[in-house]
Amino acid sequence: MSERTMRAAVVPSAGAARLELRDVPVPEPGLGEVRIKVEACGVCHSDALTVHNAWPGITYPRVPGHEIAGTIDALGSQTSEWKLGERVGVGWHGGHDGTCDRCRRGDFITCVNLQVPGIAYDGGYAEYVVAPKVALARIPEELAATAAAPLVCAGITTFNSMRHSGAGPGDLVAILGIGGLGHLGVQFAARMGFRTVAIARGRDKESLARSLGALHYIDSQTSDVGAELQRLGGARLVLSTITAAAAMEPVIAGLGADGQLLVVGASMEPLSLDTAAMIRLRNSVKSWPSGTCTDSEDTMRFSVQTGVRAMIEVLPLERAPEAYAKMMSGAARFRMVLTP
Repeated sequence: MSERTMRAAVVPSAGAARLELRDVPVPEPGLGEVRIKVEACGVCHSDALTVHNAWPGITYPRVPGHEIAGTIDALGSQTSEWKLGERVGVGWHGGHDGTCDRCRRGDFITCVNLQVPGIAYDGGYAEYVVAPKVALARIPEELAATAAAPLVCAGITTFNSMRHSGAGPGDLVAILGIGGLGHLGVQFAARMGFRTVAIARGRDKESLARSLGALHYIDSQTSDVGAELQRLGGARLVLSTITAAAAMEPVIAGLGADGQLLVVGASMEPLSLDTAAMIRLRNSVKSWPSGTCTDSEDTMRFSVQTGVRAMIEVLPLERAPEAYAKMMSGAARFRMVLTP
């Protein structure tokens, strides 16, 4: 009997830096695992870590993808709490070891052996994916798979970081960058009751930002961002969704007392800080790494309740290289989603 195969977009080797469409064996779930029939998988900038072998320990060939939405179609042993046909998502948190100090404290997202789909094991650029049961998030029936997929990474990152930031309703909260993360950040911030400011280069995104819920818009190309934020009263929080350190630095001058720059867009560049000015107002810089499956469930429920949705472009799996290239070029408006 011939082995059952599926289509997948694969990074063939550590130095390949490209995606290839291949027929590969359909994976079988093991102990504590389920197999998911993928209905949608978002394309995230972090997928570049797999494509360019920028995460230690990746074995190749490897299928990227950690914004997964689909239905359970096979159960491994010791998974009786899950049922065939259940709609589930898997995000950046794709499993944890359960034994390290962070796990013993219940902080699974900072597990020293965190499993990320598409890095630790094959991800969602495929027709099927196998994932640990501890990584599964239930998808509300009101959300289509294509809407749910970006919420289990881009959505949870912006929602979860802001709800743990200490900012409260009525506080001035700025979203730096109106892209794949930022356009969701503006929506979440507005619906959390923050006085929401959108910051981006040029005026071309002002109308969109205001339609998403921003009360104020700052053009970083023509304005002194720090001065403009201070004119509005000083930011309690600036959520940085961009990947350029030089563009983050000016917003620190716009923080109010106890204000925080919260970084969710990864930059490989060093960030210069005026610590003397920061000390005067008890300012801080912090980062945030997504969240666990229950945080994804909270994100999706909040999105259903308040109408937050990612703006997406859907392409078939066969066009995964094209979707990935469009995302990396910055041309996506604003999240690319693959469907089998």
